[in-house]
Amino acid sequence: MKKVLAIAPYPYLPFFSGGQKFIAQFFEWLGQSIDLTVIAAAENETGLAKSYRIIPLLKKSFTRYMDRSLVKKITALVQQEKFDTLICEHPYFAWLVFAVRKRTGVRVIIHTHNIEYQRFRSTGKWWWPVLKSYEKKSFQKADAVFFISPEDKAFAINSWGIPANKCIDLPFGIDIKAYPVNRDASRQLVARQHGIGENEKILLFNGLLNYQPNIDALQLILETINPLLLKATSFRYKIIICGKGLPAGFHALKDYADKNIIYAGFVDDIGQYLSATAVFLNPVQSGGGVKTKMVEAIAYGATVIATETAAAGINREAAGNKLVVSKDGDWNRFAQHIMEATDTGITPGLYYEEYYWGNIIRKITALHF
Repeated sequence: MKKVLAIAPYPYLPFFSGGQKFIAQFFEWLGQSIDLTVIAAAENETGLAKSYRIIPLLKKSFTRYMDRSLVKKITALVQQEKFDTLICEHPYFAWLVFAVRKRTGVRVIIHTHNIEYQRFRSTGKWWWPVLKSYEKKSFQKADAVFFISPEDKAFAINSWGIPANKCIDLPFGIDIKAYPVNRDASRQLVARQHGIGENEKILLFNGLLNYQPNIDALQLILETINPLLLKATSFRYKIIICGKGLPAGFHALKDYADKNIIYAGFVDDIGQYLSATAVFLNPVQSGGGVKTKMVEAIAYGATVIATETAAAGINREAAGNKLVVSKDGDWNRFAQHIMEATDTGITPGLYYEEYYWGNIIRKITALHF
């Protein structure tokens, strides 16, 4: 069995964001197929890792990204335990993994969740050009790069000249391998919990609520999209907002309780809410990358109404009519799509072939480990 060492740059267990969940699930599934060890931050709850070992070598503070002592420690680990491959989650620790490769000859894979500089540019970070240069060089120097979407992979090949044979598809995965059969039961449970009527359609927005692109999207729902829905008096619905980290200034959305808005906060079983949902809302217009919450929503049978920006990276052919895309900024049309959404049948089987973690890991390990 191949021995793989990975570096996760920030805490991810337990997970609260899509990025954390991507790391957690990727490692858990990968650890079932190979001998996996992960170097991680000390804040992680290591007992949540079931299929692999965690070594908490990274400092709790931001200085971990500049900790030169890691070169010696990880070099010794690679040599002592004879790891074949070193995976770097995100390019942030590229300087470290290349220093270790120079000393050991270990194969280095960069696992990118999106083109990072584009995400930070879209959110107005002034230092994005520095990250762009660093990120490009990390892709060029890596032995292979895992990409979350065909669009990101095409950008790396066509714009940055990364050899195509180094660029590997690794989409965000889902834990379920078929359309859920319990949607009616989930709908009844969630409706009863929140006092939603039988004739009211459940709409859902979910995400980490202290992340600026999600805050902006929530504001759009509250101040622009929902008022448009309220004008259609024959449309019966409730919008459930789920997620951790809602800023105090929103006052737990109490001011919107009489406007068909329900704030559920962080929920332990988001799958149950997704399975209960008729329409998943994603009006995100910045942040870049694949919106992982959409990948899950479609898997659980919801119809997703999304902006062009939010839909980036999703396999539209596989999603079929479970994904309805609206032009960025056209909120009248966005609201109309919500009201027109009907029960569009089950999610296509092709979708689960593409996004089920078991299938993803089987392909990855067969070809690259």
